[in-house]
Amino acid sequence: MRILILEDETRAASYLERLLAKVAPNMVVIARLESVREGVKYLQNNPEPELIFSDIQLADGLSFEIYNQVKVRCPIIFTTAYDHYAIEAFKTNGIDYLLKPIEEERLTQAIEKAKHFSPGLLLEKILAINNTDAGKICKSRFMVKVGDKIKSVPIEDILVFYSQGKASYIRTSDAHTYCIDYALDQLEPLLDPEKYFRINRKYIVSINACTNILAWTNSRLRLKIDGIDDSDIIVARERVQEFKNWLDR
Repeated sequence: MRILILEDETRAASYLERLLAKVAPNMVVIARLESVREGVKYLQNNPEPELIFSDIQLADGLSFEIYNQVKVRCPIIFTTAYDHYAIEAFKTNGIDYLLKPIEEERLTQAIEKAKHFSPGLLLEKILAINNTDAGKICKSRFMVKVGDKIKSVPIEDILVFYSQGKASYIRTSDAHTYCIDYALDQLEPLLDPEKYFRINRKYIVSINACTNILAWTNSRLRLKIDGIDDSDIIVARERVQEFKNWLDR
């Protein structure tokens, strides 16, 4: 059986490969990849593997993003260090979910499930997972530095995430601005898509911030948010319709 490993931690990938050699010596690891970008590129340009071991948090986002972009029909066994990602649907439908460090007995059980899994059901389940709260890992707060102190900011208080220069910031409903240690590309998959929308490459806005929207040139829209220069808060033309649909849910 030809195996693809998606794992951004070298030590974890090597451990899994050694364990596979022990419990399933007939399996061949054809590639080890570390990011969503690499995963998409590989699956688009190579024969599909017979089984994928996929960490959930990769170097540049969540592995669910890969399966939104590429239709994968082979079984997938998800791996993670966090038990709050557990989804019972994985186990009942043959897609398994292994907590790190992976145990030999659990790995063997997962492989047996994968051998008997229906490819037709897999894609349906993967897409369903990505569209459920159980499959979406959403942050509930952000830690920020205020002088020599650390403060926790609840996600409900954040109106907008934005980049400026080489840094990223949040603007809160009580009119405070804080620097955060995330790039917007890292943030996007961690936010609830019902409440936050990326309007362009520099801004992710909360539904609570969308109270003052103006028509703009070339069929675009502009948002006005107190405390932020609104010259850049413009919904990209290719995102306008999707943005309107998001507002109208």
